[in-house]
Amino acid sequence: MSHASSGLPIGRGLLYLIVAGAAWGTAGAAASLVYRTSDIGPVTLSFWRCAIGFVLLLAARLLRPRVRPAVPVPLGRGLLRAGATGVGLAVFQTAYFAAVAATGLAVATVVTLGAGPVLIALGARLTMGERLGRAGLTAVAGALAGLGVLVLGSGGAAVRPWGVLLALLSAAGYSVMTLLTRWWGRDGGTDHSGSTLGAFAVTSLCLLPFALWEGLVPHTDDPVRVLWLLVYIASVPTALAYALYFAGAAVVRSATVSVIMLLEPVSAAVLAIALLGERLTAATLAGTALMLGSVAGLALTEARGARTTAKEPAPA
Repeated sequence: MSHASSGLPIGRGLLYLIVAGAAWGTAGAAASLVYRTSDIGPVTLSFWRCAIGFVLLLAARLLRPRVRPAVPVPLGRGLLRAGATGVGLAVFQTAYFAAVAATGLAVATVVTLGAGPVLIALGARLTMGERLGRAGLTAVAGALAGLGVLVLGSGGAAVRPWGVLLALLSAAGYSVMTLLTRWWGRDGGTDHSGSTLGAFAVTSLCLLPFALWEGLVPHTDDPVRVLWLLVYIASVPTALAYALYFAGAAVVRSATVSVIMLLEPVSAAVLAIALLGERLTAATLAGTALMLGSVAGLALTEARGARTTAKEPAPA
């Protein structure tokens, strides 16, 4: 089945989102290795992540054949879309890093990723009439419960109001970015490659002043290792993952997108155990099982709904 306006099959869109969510989860492990070997700050890391990602996406766009969208988009509208998405992405990343600094990684992750599906489900219902249904609501609830168990299960988390507010701001930026991508994807006039490229350009420009204030060039005793880690972060969990995310988010219901992207902490937890020596706990197992089951159930519901829609006769 293909989305009516973009031509991308729903099943492929779901696969894109699953790969993107798993790839996002590797960024945390790579970033922790960068922090261990340099004095780079989180905003500077985010800037280089987006700036190098922009260069990689631009090179890929120049090397592959140009595919025109089904409905041409005027230049002004394309710039507006890139600007709005880029600002949403900048708010999402920067507010999240600030929330981590203010209230810790566990609380910031739970509030940001937990509030995202709720805000997106409400926004999609109010602006696009998208309904989750009983199965969808059950999947969202299960995924949020799994997120809480996975991230907070080890205990020791401190909740600070300012950090929670920053995490909610991050969730709002993420929600706006997701909803706009879905809204524009419905008319078939979105050049996903161009939109992603433009969003990264805007995000890099937004983060540049803060990165200059924080220190643009990190100090390290192992510059080659830091460079390769930066290239990895910019290529796999950034350029590749966001390109897949924006393409998939344009054809899959917004609430489904937000739940599938909760695969990020699952991927991060697996890498932390496999590569960084963290212990495998009962909370990790239980949270992972809840989240994977919820994501799988919601993906099947989405695919089944697309199959049913495709079988309905076209109006005369």
